[in-house]
Amino acid sequence: MLDFIDNWPLAKKLLVAFGFLTLLLTGLAVNGWISNRSLTNVARQHVEHSVAGISKISDIISDVKEMRIIVYSYYNAVTAEDRTKLVKRMADASEQLDTHVKAFGSAVGASMAGDVARMAQIKDRLDDVNGRTFAAVNAGDGSAIKLIKGEGKERSHDAIDQAQAMLEKVRNSAKDANASGQAMSWLALCMTIGVSMLTLIGLVAVWLMINRTVARPMAQLAGITKTLAEGGNAVVPSIARGDELGEIARAVEQFRSAAIARSEIDARAAAEQRLVTDALRDSLTRVMQGDLTADVTADFPPAYAELKTNLNAALAGLRDMIGSVLESTASIRTGSDEIASASEDLARRTETNAASLEETAAAVTQMDQRLRTTATAANGTVQRADHAIGVVSSGRKTADEAVQAMTRVADNAKGIDSVIEGLDKIAFQTRVLAMNAAVEAGRAGEAGRGFAVVADLVSALAMRAEEEAGRARNQLTATQADIVTAVGMVEKVDGELARITTNVSEVHQLLGGIASDNQAQSAAVTQISQTIGAMDQSTQQNAAMVEQTSAAARNLTAEVAALAQRAERFNIGAGAPQTSLRRSIAARPETDRRIAASGYVSPVKPLAIAAADSGDSWASF
Repeated sequence: MLDFIDNWPLAKKLLVAFGFLTLLLTGLAVNGWISNRSLTNVARQHVEHSVAGISKISDIISDVKEMRIIVYSYYNAVTAEDRTKLVKRMADASEQLDTHVKAFGSAVGASMAGDVARMAQIKDRLDDVNGRTFAAVNAGDGSAIKLIKGEGKERSHDAIDQAQAMLEKVRNSAKDANASGQAMSWLALCMTIGVSMLTLIGLVAVWLMINRTVARPMAQLAGITKTLAEGGNAVVPSIARGDELGEIARAVEQFRSAAIARSEIDARAAAEQRLVTDALRDSLTRVMQGDLTADVTADFPPAYAELKTNLNAALAGLRDMIGSVLESTASIRTGSDEIASASEDLARRTETNAASLEETAAAVTQMDQRLRTTATAANGTVQRADHAIGVVSSGRKTADEAVQAMTRVADNAKGIDSVIEGLDKIAFQTRVLAMNAAVEAGRAGEAGRGFAVVADLVSALAMRAEEEAGRARNQLTATQADIVTAVGMVEKVDGELARITTNVSEVHQLLGGIASDNQAQSAAVTQISQTIGAMDQSTQQNAAMVEQTSAAARNLTAEVAALAQRAERFNIGAGAPQTSLRRSIAARPETDRRIAASGYVSPVKPLAIAAADSGDSWASF
């Protein structure tokens, strides 16, 4: 099924493989981007509606409590200036409550329009009862306290209850949004797993393709080359391929054919030489020394004429065979040099790419570690912001309790004032009775003198009681003024705490967004690092394959050179193509020096070149 790929050049195979991997990784990145965008939209809606709605409801409840405190403060105010300030504060609080109600409506949208309208109606009724309470306090009748503790309290509770109901609806909406976000997260996870599995399958397919079309045929060709180099005989595979492996296979096939032809000619020459060994020792001695032009020129008896003719023909055939070997070795040497040079160049480039990928992977790993550290720090800061919000909320609750306690103290002070007023009246009546008793004692004359003394003492005690009651009233008035001042300070503290809560909430939202972005970036960088690692591994495997190819080509060159050196030992006359062969062999030291200067060392050891033994006899030849 993949036979057509065998005709592609190696560069085209690598281009298709890396292009397919790039397409798979692009799909994985697009899936991650879409999933991240969907989750970001869900989180943004949750923040804009739920968190903002809860914050606005807290502001509404604080405004209602603020208005309640202002009503009590107005009732207990002593001076007109204080009441004027409280009236202005009430107007500001009412306007702020209206603003917060509208802001809540804008935050939650049309889903809670009815609740917002009801809250606006309750706010209007609360403004009405507060206005009537201020009017009753200004009139000085006893209906003010009834309005405060009766209808005013009910309207305030209605507003708080409505705010609590809206808060519960916002929380339910937040739960629904959270469930939707979890479902979206699960879908994104499933899609990511699916695309990752598809990417893994693609990697396996690319590996199988490279193994099927490059690695396995290369290993087979290397084994066949080794068998031929050891003197064996085997069928060369991949000859019909149109790529570089096909060219190498065809070159090896030429080498095999030449070796077979040489073996046949050697066997035929050896048979002829064994027939004339004893008769033609002198001529054959020259042939043993490598002079194939030593034809038999002496006159032989007729019985040996056929032997002479056969010997001369054998020498002529041997000369032709050696000439063919020299020509073949020159052609094979040229092709093997080109293959070795191209393989070494490709190996150096592949090693450079592998080093670059390794450096890139290290840099991406450091980036991933820094992003993870930043995300951890952001999460810790979010937790500290949550703790700060809790502390501020506790402080506001304590401030509310302090205001309520001061209000109760003010009410008790009013009761004490009425008691002191009663004591003052009793002292006044006592003085009147003492004066009446003194008048009656004067009328009684001498008999009422003792009664008159007692009446004077009672009158003095009554005057002293009036003085002490006045001092107590003054002290109580000062205490009430201090309580009003303390209430104002606590209200200011509550306002500052409310602003702190708002600022901390904004910081919390920003830190949460930073933590989420850092986590998403860390996940993306981790995927990129894994992808680069896979590419680095593939590049290193390719480099190893190229080194094996280059080593095989150099071994072939060494074998051809050895064959050429052995063939040149023979003198086959002036018509032999020795000039081009010597030029090719002479160029070998320059090529070897260039290869050595490049610093490239193949992991495959070259085949050993067998040296000719000078003690060989003609029979062994």
